[in-house]
Amino acid sequence: MELRAGCPALDKEGPGMSEPIVELRKVVKEYVNGPLRVTALRGVDLCINRGEYAVIMGTSGSGKSTMLNLLGCLDHISGGDYLLGGESVANLTDDQLSEIRSRRIGFIFQSYNLIQQLNVLENIEVPLFYQGVHEHEARERATRLAIKMGLETRLKHKPMELSGGQQQRVAIARSLVCDPILMLADEPTGNLDSRTGEEILELLDELHAEGKTIVMVTHDDDIAHRAQRVIRVSDGQIVSNEWNGGPRG
Repeated sequence: MELRAGCPALDKEGPGMSEPIVELRKVVKEYVNGPLRVTALRGVDLCINRGEYAVIMGTSGSGKSTMLNLLGCLDHISGGDYLLGGESVANLTDDQLSEIRSRRIGFIFQSYNLIQQLNVLENIEVPLFYQGVHEHEARERATRLAIKMGLETRLKHKPMELSGGQQQRVAIARSLVCDPILMLADEPTGNLDSRTGEEILELLDELHAEGKTIVMVTHDDDIAHRAQRVIRVSDGQIVSNEWNGGPRG
């Protein structure tokens, strides 16, 4: 089978497992502040296939957060190309990137990023509001996901009335409501105790088993071992790209 650059075949068989969802091709990211120019990413090549669960690791300043921002279309690349679902997003406008984010990418943050004035269902519905989805359909989708996340008794509660684990479940439901092709998680258990964090990780394991493509940033090796692949970043470059069980591809 012929593969695109940087896209290793997966031994695991299954529908769509060899279809690239993320392709970074010689991606460079620079930040300019007056006469100062800082290169955060240096010609990065990366491919993540549909249905993969990958973890990005690296020390502070390594470039891992920059990479996650680019994958999430939260920032523009300075050079190279980024293909999301086979389509280049490298030269899109801010408005176009916003549209891509709302329809194709689900975000899970360490701090949950819920709207305090809204209840559980309303927080989950927020992405659908911006897409103009009818109120009745939005409520049905939000309710279904809230129940899936074990929040059926908390539908009318606001974030301050929820535990940290419950808030993260709301955030995961919100990330799923538009059926994204890519889910990005930034230290999703960072604010949780170990037991609650384990519950959230088990939820992510279940979503991966259902076929979701997940990319997570973490500093925790124990969490990284749950993923299929561990991508380590240092000084703006990928220094190792290993499948759990050994290097591959």
